[in-house]
Amino acid sequence: MELNIKASFAFLLLFLARLSDAQTPAAQPAVFDITKYGASSNGDISKALLDAFKEACASTSPSTIVIPKGTFEMAQVKLQGPCKAPLELQVQATLKANADPKQLSADIEWLTVNYIDRFTLSGGGIFDGQGKAAWSQNNCKDSKSCGNLPNNLSFNFLTNSTIQDITSQDSKLFHVNVNGCRNLTFIRVNITAPPESINTDGIHVARSSNVNITDCVIGTGDDCISIGDELERLHITRVTCGPGHGISVGSLGKTLVKSFVVGVYVKNCTFINTIMVLG
Repeated sequence: MELNIKASFAFLLLFLARLSDAQTPAAQPAVFDITKYGASSNGDISKALLDAFKEACASTSPSTIVIPKGTFEMAQVKLQGPCKAPLELQVQATLKANADPKQLSADIEWLTVNYIDRFTLSGGGIFDGQGKAAWSQNNCKDSKSCGNLPNNLSFNFLTNSTIQDITSQDSKLFHVNVNGCRNLTFIRVNITAPPESINTDGIHVARSSNVNITDCVIGTGDDCISIGDELERLHITRVTCGPGHGISVGSLGKTLVKSFVVGVYVKNCTFINTIMVLG
């Protein structure tokens, strides 16, 4: 009898502990607002963003960096992991790059995000690359070389990550460059540049696997989506493409490294004033 009472009491304690855990609300992500780090509409927010990222990346619980509504200038920024927990960069603002390409380094992109697991970029904001001055200097068409210009967004070696509800506008070169990523999803991303903008590919993907591009609207002066080497399993669904050069697979085998493209699926997409190139 005593044994049964002890067992029943132990079961009751376990039940009450689990009930308490179930009723305890999940911890809310820590929020890092860049205005708390000195960002304002009167100057470049790069340092404030880097300072907020340093703390958020070191957090052992999920964190959110917020760039609130407004218009801000931002120089070239690299956010480099790994981080200790999931991290979201929530851009609600319009961010503007320096319009003068001579003031930018050719070695890094405008915003680079590297080596993070469970990263999210969201918020409904706009990345305005202010690329008009650069396009007139872009000699891609004649020289086949497009150096010295940064892409708007560069994602490298991200895993289990999502890019959603943002706009990339008037990039100086590619809008989005994806390299070495695994399990990366783009959803409800808008990309826009006029037809005369040279080599402003919407999303360029290479050396990656399990990439999904869904419910996006892409219209540029070049490929809506361009596909490079060493790519496995790319799903493109419900994308509206145009104007531009459509979806292109090409520029493969330029190095001695084995190049392959396996499993590209295009479904329920709309092409407007575009061409589709395979080669």
